[in-house]
Amino acid sequence: MTKKQSIQLFNDRKIRTAWDDKEEKWYFSVVDVIGALTDSENPTTYWRVLKTRLKKEGNETVTNCSGLKMLAPDGKMRLTDVADQEQLFRIIQSIPSPKAEPFKIWMAQVASERLDEMQDPELAIDRAMEYYRRKGYGEKWIEQRMQGKQTRKALTDEWKRCGVKDQQYATLTDIITKEWSGFTTREYKNFKGLHKENLRDHMTNLETAVNTLAEVFTTELSRKRNPKGLDQNKKVAKDGGLVAKETRQRMEKELGRSIISSSNAMSLQSPEKPKEIDDK
Repeated sequence: MTKKQSIQLFNDRKIRTAWDDKEEKWYFSVVDVIGALTDSENPTTYWRVLKTRLKKEGNETVTNCSGLKMLAPDGKMRLTDVADQEQLFRIIQSIPSPKAEPFKIWMAQVASERLDEMQDPELAIDRAMEYYRRKGYGEKWIEQRMQGKQTRKALTDEWKRCGVKDQQYATLTDIITKEWSGFTTREYKNFKGLHKENLRDHMTNLETAVNTLAEVFTTELSRKRNPKGLDQNKKVAKDGGLVAKETRQRMEKELGRSIISSSNAMSLQSPEKPKEIDDK
C-alpha cells in the first residue's frame, strides 16, 4: 500500500491529505479539518475532547480512524489521526460549524478530481497551472515549473531504477543543489526566507532553468553510468550538479550578476506581476 501525501486548500486553510493508490481513496488529517471548521486555536485539544466523547457514545468511526505520519508544523513527520471520506462525514456531523456543508462539498470534489486525474493525467497539469496563475505567476514561469516537474519525475524514476530508496532522494537532491548553487535545500530556503514551502515554487526563471538542467543532466548521466545504490548515485549527482554550476557561472559572467536570488513568491507586487519571478 502506497500513500502519497499532499496539501489541499479549503478556504485558504491547509488540509494534509494522503492518497491510497491501492484503495483509491483519500485520507484527511482530522486535526486539520477540525481547525478549518472551527477556527479553534488548539484543534488538537478539540479533537481529543471530541474523540473521547464519541468513544463514550460508542461511535465506531473514531475507533476505526487510522494513524499516519504526516509533516507537522515543526517540520517533522509525526503520527496523526486520519479519516477517509466516509469516516470524516460522520465526524463532521458532531462538529457544530456553518462551514460543515461547504466542506462536505469540497471534500467530495477533491475525491472526484483525483479519480478524474487518474483517467486523464493532463487534468492534474491543467489544475496545477491554474493554481499558479491564481498565485500571480507569469506564464513563462509556469511553463518552466511544469517542465521542472516532469524533469523531477524522470530523475526520481531513474533513482528508483538504480536502487535508491524514496527516503534517500532528499540526500541526492541536496548534493545536486549544493553543487550548482552553493546551498543545500535547507540553506537555500533560509536564504529566501522560507520554512515549509516548496523551494521550487519560489525560484526565479533563471534559478529554475539551472536547477532543471542539473536534474536533466544527472538523469542522463545516470542512464549512461548505471550506478547502483546510494553511494554510486552520490557521485553521479555531484557531477550532474557540477555541469549546472559551470553553466550558472557562464550565465553570471555574461549578466554581470548572480542568478541566485533571495526573492520568493511572498514578495509578489501584484497578482499580475510577481517581483523578480519572471527574471526579465
